[in-house]
Amino acid sequence: MTEQQKIDPRVFELYDEYCHGYIDRREFLNRAAVLTVGGVSALWMAQALMPRYAEAQTISFTDPRMKGTYVEYPSPGGTSGEMRGYLVQPTGDGPFPAVLVIHENRGLNPHIEDVARRAAVAGFLALAPDGLSPVGGYPGNDDDGRTLQRSIDPATLDQDMINSARYLKAHALSNGRLGATGFCWGGGMTNRLAVELGGDLQAGVPFYGATAATADVPKIEASLMIIYAESDPRINAMWPEYEAALQANHVDYEMHMFPGTLHGFHNNSTPRYNEAAAGLAWNRTVGFFRRHLAG
Repeated sequence: MTEQQKIDPRVFELYDEYCHGYIDRREFLNRAAVLTVGGVSALWMAQALMPRYAEAQTISFTDPRMKGTYVEYPSPGGTSGEMRGYLVQPTGDGPFPAVLVIHENRGLNPHIEDVARRAAVAGFLALAPDGLSPVGGYPGNDDDGRTLQRSIDPATLDQDMINSARYLKAHALSNGRLGATGFCWGGGMTNRLAVELGGDLQAGVPFYGATAATADVPKIEASLMIIYAESDPRINAMWPEYEAALQANHVDYEMHMFPGTLHGFHNNSTPRYNEAAAGLAWNRTVGFFRRHLAG
């Protein structure tokens, strides 16, 4: 039995509320503690869901296949006018196809940095912006990161991501063709970028993110590969209307819903991770970007 199978579905539901900021860490643990499974408190299940970033790292900072640096760049109209991100380039001289990697609702944590390194190892110039950098940066833990991200005006945070995409597209190592991917909040931001950037975005892969507004779908010119978890009611409820709008506006898209998965299944730092589905989703993501971003 996998660690995921050992955890009661009610605890996963509480964790989803916690991850999306509807309850804080204390309430999540307290509510899990009063649940019983086989006469035993479910508190241990809640504690098992906390991310383990060091154990989950797949590409080290010193991997010879890539080079990562932290960069600062202007962000007019954003939270502070300046942004910081983690830029990772493959070995070689370039130029490379470019991919923006957008974090969840808690800033640029170690998992998202690891995803950016995975993208670079696959041959892409990857930028993972930290939306919290204008207010001090990712604080070292997801709870404080989530609180910080909620404190930022959504419009200026969005603008910081839009400016990050434009910075990456114009980078000297970029071939000028831009893709974007993101997870949860970052998935929704990927859809938003498709609207805001129009023809400047060639491909987007949102993982279980909020959809673009129906009225905005005519602005989308990018090809989209949309990733969903099977058990993710809040996000999945948005799909029928989004699909109808994509079809009506002749947007090039494909959708993949992965059976037996939960929201966050790609994140290998918690037991929501589904190794088979995550591996397949990432391989499809890499292939999709290679098809659409080749120079």
